[in-house]
Amino acid sequence: MINSVFTKVFGTSNERAVKRMQPVLDQINGFEASLLPLTDEQLRGKTLEFKERIAARTADIADRDERIAAEKVVLDEILPEAFAVVREAGKRAVGMRHFDVQMIGGMVLHQGKISEMRTGEGKTLVATLPCYLNALAGRGVHVITVNDYLAKRDAEWMGKIYGFLGLTVGVIVHDLDDRERRAAYAADITYGTNNEFGFDYLRDNMKFELTDLVQRGHYHAIVDEVDSILIDEARTPLIISGPTDQTTDKYERVNLIIPHLELGEFTETLEEKTYTGDYVVDEKTRSITVTDEGWEKIEGLLGIGNIADPENWDLKHHVETAIKAHNLYKRDVEYVVKDGEIIIVDEFTGRLMPGRRWSDGLHQAVEAKEGVAIRKEDQTLATITFQNYFRMYKKLSGMTGTAETEAAEFDKIYKLEITVIPTNRVMQRIEFPDVVYRTAKEKYFAVADEIERLHELKQPVLVGTTSIEKSELLSEILKKKNVRHVVLNAKFHEREAEIVAQAGRLGMVTIATNMAGRGTDILLGGNADFMARQELVKGGTARALSAVEGEIAPVAGPGMFRFYYSNQEYECTQAQWDASTAHFQDNVKREHEQVLAAGGLFIIGTERHESRRVDNQLRGRAGRQGDPGAARFYLSLEDDLMRIFAREWVGTLLQRLGMEEGVPIESGMITNRIAAAQKAVETQNFESRKHVLEYDDVMNKQREAVYGLRHNLLEGIDQKELILEDYTATALSNILDEFAPANVHADQWKVEEMKAKLVDIFGTDFPNVDFGALNRHELGETLFEQLGKRFEVKEQILGAETLRYHERVVLLTVLDGLWKDHLLAMDHLKEGIGLRGYAQQDPLVAYKKESFDMFEAMMARFQEDTLRNLYRMQILGPDGTPIESLEQLASLQAAAAAPIAPPPPQLPSTPQRTTLSGGGSEQQAAASPVPQEPSFPTSQGPQRQQYAPAKATSGQKPKRRR
Repeated sequence: MINSVFTKVFGTSNERAVKRMQPVLDQINGFEASLLPLTDEQLRGKTLEFKERIAARTADIADRDERIAAEKVVLDEILPEAFAVVREAGKRAVGMRHFDVQMIGGMVLHQGKISEMRTGEGKTLVATLPCYLNALAGRGVHVITVNDYLAKRDAEWMGKIYGFLGLTVGVIVHDLDDRERRAAYAADITYGTNNEFGFDYLRDNMKFELTDLVQRGHYHAIVDEVDSILIDEARTPLIISGPTDQTTDKYERVNLIIPHLELGEFTETLEEKTYTGDYVVDEKTRSITVTDEGWEKIEGLLGIGNIADPENWDLKHHVETAIKAHNLYKRDVEYVVKDGEIIIVDEFTGRLMPGRRWSDGLHQAVEAKEGVAIRKEDQTLATITFQNYFRMYKKLSGMTGTAETEAAEFDKIYKLEITVIPTNRVMQRIEFPDVVYRTAKEKYFAVADEIERLHELKQPVLVGTTSIEKSELLSEILKKKNVRHVVLNAKFHEREAEIVAQAGRLGMVTIATNMAGRGTDILLGGNADFMARQELVKGGTARALSAVEGEIAPVAGPGMFRFYYSNQEYECTQAQWDASTAHFQDNVKREHEQVLAAGGLFIIGTERHESRRVDNQLRGRAGRQGDPGAARFYLSLEDDLMRIFAREWVGTLLQRLGMEEGVPIESGMITNRIAAAQKAVETQNFESRKHVLEYDDVMNKQREAVYGLRHNLLEGIDQKELILEDYTATALSNILDEFAPANVHADQWKVEEMKAKLVDIFGTDFPNVDFGALNRHELGETLFEQLGKRFEVKEQILGAETLRYHERVVLLTVLDGLWKDHLLAMDHLKEGIGLRGYAQQDPLVAYKKESFDMFEAMMARFQEDTLRNLYRMQILGPDGTPIESLEQLASLQAAAAAPIAPPPPQLPSTPQRTTLSGGGSEQQAAASPVPQEPSFPTSQGPQRQQYAPAKATSGQKPKRRR
């Protein structure tokens, strides 16, 4: 009661947050009149003025974090004028003026929050405000979109505003090389997809030269469709992988036995759980259970002994995966078969995801099921979840039309608040109650009848389906009724922009598989801008351009106009563009009035999605910017959501309501049940995402340590100090502790074992050292001193710069190889950790402990392997004997009657080769120049892999998978 009265008097917390921004909004509006008289050049000059103000206030601050904090203070101060400048530039560059509510949305994004704005309220334009402001600091702003088309479109469209104000814009899409990516990231503002940003981060942490990196840090990210990217995509980590040497025979072998297994049922009472058949499928948890009888049959079909024996564990995993592939992964729902490949369909957007692969053998199981070529299973080389990638940004913000239902998760995982922005105009959409039928067949015929009725009235209709299969089913029914329509699903994604842009035309019927992240507004009467682009391209008036270094040219030449159509940039004259758009605008204006008279866009949902957000995204397509519109969902008791998550009460409901064939019902009780089922699914999916994150958080600490060390090595950390003062000293200390403990008399030292260990790591047993004549401290000092001298010999011959180069390559190569093996071991640990629950252990606690032990062992192995490679590396003299002392080097120099040339400031472009042998075989390394007569000969020995920069430790080009 008290809360209710408080809300009535003071408003909701969201209303109060919006109200607090009013004074800043007033300041922004106050600048508008003073900017109007400025010339274009004077307006552009504001950018330099702002940058100078930031530099003047932060020039004396050395610490990076303190500098960023100081920059934030200055950015907050200049926000009103900067936003006003962007508004004026928008009017001049693209003919669009930011509304006041869009200014509020921009302020929310600058504060590092989520701005929830209804569909059609101009989120793309809103992003220009915080992008411009934060780009003034010079650290780069990333705008993350859900697909390449939107990244290109928004970079080209909004890039005109940024270019007008003197900022550069880059765009990251899947087909760019490293040079183009580096140029795009170097721009002030960079557009791209979440996958491209994430994979670039992983690839950067597999490179051997600082100059090869493409990203330049993670300062501010603005995520468009933030719920789709940070929530829906969060269940699946990004993985860069390389092939293993395993064969694919096992997948075919296992696939052949699946048709011989009988699907059973599961029943549960207070007394017992009962399973029938060979296996049971639980669609709710998307899991399967094989019965004891089933395992016996499988053992017989495969001709093996006990499936539980350790040698059969791998086969057991593949059997369970194959059963899932046959029962839970349906063609034209979860995937399509295209050109002999299995391509995953995004369950939230309905788009194809080429290049993505399911992990743990699932993709191979589906390939075997469909009879296409089976690719070898991959090994993880690098991985990260979207949660941990986006949490690296100093400031993270996002935009969407539907985030409130996930407010708790945004707060818990990302520490992101949500502010709902008021609409510019009052929404007029009519939301009709759900209509429920007994069977799916009845429902689809009723939907077809309603579409036919609306089509006769010339009212545009957008029909949302949940899969390709269902969109094609409805399409067949409409064809029989002779109702003209277009289908937008993963099979026809090439025409996506064209189909969505024209879905609001008079009498248009559009069937779409999910509308999340489509990114194109449905304008009543049609989209004149899109029609003009289409005519200019198809008529041959516009010419195609080639992109340069991934950077969009925001401003065309004098009298020219540039635009994107179907993922290609085109150019025509400004006069041609103006004439074409004027022609179509007249047509669209007339048609717009006719569509308004017909009632606006009518949305028909054919099934409730698991997520309420996806339903809201479909509804939100109607009634944009105050236009009229309507929405209604047609459901059946056979829908997946009802069947899987509400099975227990469906039968009872049928009896109570006495439903007859073909007769729908509208019941508040059913609506409430549906909402409860959706909430249950959302809770389950949140737990799934949280589970992924909890395990990746363990890995994330280790990843940060490894990637941090890699970055330090690339940036030029003192490797000599690291190897000598840290790794060498630690290794010697460990050897002394093991074979000559401090509390043990010298007579009891294990000298021979100690020498064997020294040979193993350092390649020598120190024959000139009398181990028995020295105490423990003296022995350690002597060994350390001699190892230092051996290092000095290598440095004298090779030159400091060349030796540092080889040290770095050895460090990175060893680290990458061990990290790859560690990731594989962690995968195996994760696969079996759930069984700890049967031993009354918390699997997560056990995973944390064991993974920490494995990581410590890996880092210890890294130090030892690095020392082995560097100390066992030998430089051979003219007679083929190793040079191991400065005295030996001096005598060779005297015999040669010529000094060794000092090391050059840079590596020579064509260095001589000096034989370096290590680890029991030889490797080649670049040497500093030496006199031509006489010179050290290069001896021949067993071939050894050269230490050289590599793109991926597997030797294969990394590829995407999920």
